[in-house]
Amino acid sequence: MGLVKKRSVTIRGHRTSYSLEQPFHDDLVTISLTRDMPLAALVAEVDEKRSRESNLSSALRLYVLDWAKGRRS
Repeated sequence: MGLVKKRSVTIRGHRTSYSLEQPFHDDLVTISLTRDMPLAALVAEVDEKRSRESNLSSALRLYVLDWAKGRRS
């Protein structure tokens, strides 16, 4: 599936990072384009909705998986 790459983003005025394999990141970008929203806004939305027991990277992967399975948020 590829190496994990760390990426940084600013959400709600602070910098944070997440680590995703390239295919997950590619799908995340596609979702943001499909929803006509900036990638940072999509990441912020997922971050806001995730369980505090989950980390952001895992939450993003699960979001992409749900989208791919047709359970779009």
